[in-house]
Amino acid sequence: MEYEDIIFTKENRVATIRFNRPQAMNAFSPRMMEEFFHAIADVKTDEETRVLVLAGTGRAFSTGADVKAMVKGRLDQGSVGEGAERQNYALALRNLDKPVIAAINGYAVGGGLDLSLACDIRIASDKAKLAEVFIRRGLIPAMGGIHFLPRLVGLDKACELIWTGDMVDAKEALKIGLVTKVVPHDELDEATNELAEKLAKGPPLAIQAAKRAIYEGLSMTLEETFTYTARIMAGLSQTEDHKEGARAFVEKREPHFKGK
Repeated sequence: MEYEDIIFTKENRVATIRFNRPQAMNAFSPRMMEEFFHAIADVKTDEETRVLVLAGTGRAFSTGADVKAMVKGRLDQGSVGEGAERQNYALALRNLDKPVIAAINGYAVGGGLDLSLACDIRIASDKAKLAEVFIRRGLIPAMGGIHFLPRLVGLDKACELIWTGDMVDAKEALKIGLVTKVVPHDELDEATNELAEKLAKGPPLAIQAAKRAIYEGLSMTLEETFTYTARIMAGLSQTEDHKEGARAFVEKREPHFKGK
């Protein structure tokens, strides 16, 4: 597929999807979302890719739906793009076992914020601005914000952010748990790549199993979690990666995990 509205690259077992509509603050176009889902499918089936990074060009990570198109009746909040109808990017990311990191370079508002919330880790530039602006359009966060926000920032803060649509800066976002860490703007790509490559060097089977267990565990009792993780541990203990990790510890060297 020829990509136009995203830049899709792979290096050192890390795939990067960079939204590339800077003139529109990386607002979702049907083509951009079609390309996004195509790239996600590629990452999901590529055994060599172990981590996914989402980023934006220009002054924004993404400002969500293209409001101008919405006013003209050309964009429905419920579906995006031919061939990507009814697909939800939050589900696409959560159904991807591999770690997903959002590099928030600037504005992440509305659907753009919801997209970042669906990622496992959010690294923000100190110039980042974040807001759930749906309420200002007479809408609610229907692409994941209602689910993710209370779990990240608590019920009362989620209510405030959703009901007011107020913008928060990177410092406040870090304080309330909306982002994982904040770095100087010029160091965002370096910090993101450093973490992504660190994860890519880790044992992929264990990391992917841990991602599934973390999210499944949110709806389990403690007893259910013990049963679930014990079953996972039994499987992982038979892998070559586990044996390599044990050998590397005894031999006092860095392990080399192959995902087997």
